[in-house]
Amino acid sequence: MADVTDFAFREIITKYGKPDVLWTEFVSADGLAHPKAREKLLIDFKFSKKEHPIVAQIFGANPDTIKKAAVLVRELGFDGLDINMGCPDKTIEKQGAGAALMKNPKLAQEIIYAAKEGAGDLPVSVKTRIGYNKDEMETWIPALLETGLAALTVHARTRKEMSKVPARWERVAHAVELAKGSGTLIIGNGDVLDIADARAKARATGADGVMLGRAIFGNPWLFVKKKKEITVEEKLRVMIEHTKLFEKELGAHKNFAIMKKHYKAYVHGFDGAKELRIKLMEAKDAKEVARIVNACLTDEIKKIT
Repeated sequence: MADVTDFAFREIITKYGKPDVLWTEFVSADGLAHPKAREKLLIDFKFSKKEHPIVAQIFGANPDTIKKAAVLVRELGFDGLDINMGCPDKTIEKQGAGAALMKNPKLAQEIIYAAKEGAGDLPVSVKTRIGYNKDEMETWIPALLETGLAALTVHARTRKEMSKVPARWERVAHAVELAKGSGTLIIGNGDVLDIADARAKARATGADGVMLGRAIFGNPWLFVKKKKEITVEEKLRVMIEHTKLFEKELGAHKNFAIMKKHYKAYVHGFDGAKELRIKLMEAKDAKEVARIVNACLTDEIKKIT
């Protein structure tokens, strides 16, 4: 997820509850293929050894730049390459990329073949939706499967539906049927609450895996196998750790305001959460965030004693 699953957040997730596979934020293939633009974008592909296996996600509508980006992904040491063909962002679609590729299956296929050529022995996958304005699985999914993808992640909504309607997991089950004999793994996505919900959905649909996106937001413990109750103090301490890591590793490249969407996710569900969030929205750096949180925790201790 753009401006969410960056290096700092993935490091926190890896420390507190590592999933089976991690994905990067999606990065422009056109930018990666350009020498000057690449220098600025490589920060989005920063990862540590602890994060393996990790898949680099890219987007684009030009087979040539997709191939060049795939070569780079292989050289950087990623474990796989994923192409986003489901993002509904208008800026992305104007480039003919993301969800717009659902309207151009032939180009989508050309992009996949170019990616496979550039990626060499790296597995190439696609993340998409069940259709653009309507359910188009009968034509769209087979067109993707023809290319011999290693995996296909199906978000169980159309582009038009965004996230405004419940994900239709029966369509993930249909994708599993369509993929039989193709050798392509089907990964379901959409409205997955937690690991137990993911396992239930996988069993019900026959999916080979489940991708969790929004559920990880503000919850780096999501993938912990032995669950325990996370206290408010623990959550706030990890939020401070996350903020410091962001500032240290990404502060010179990204706006500190990016962290504030994380505060909305970390700080909720307890007395005084709203007031604390308001204060955090005014913070300008990690030091100030720590001061605000520590003052809040001190006040709570005083109330108890």
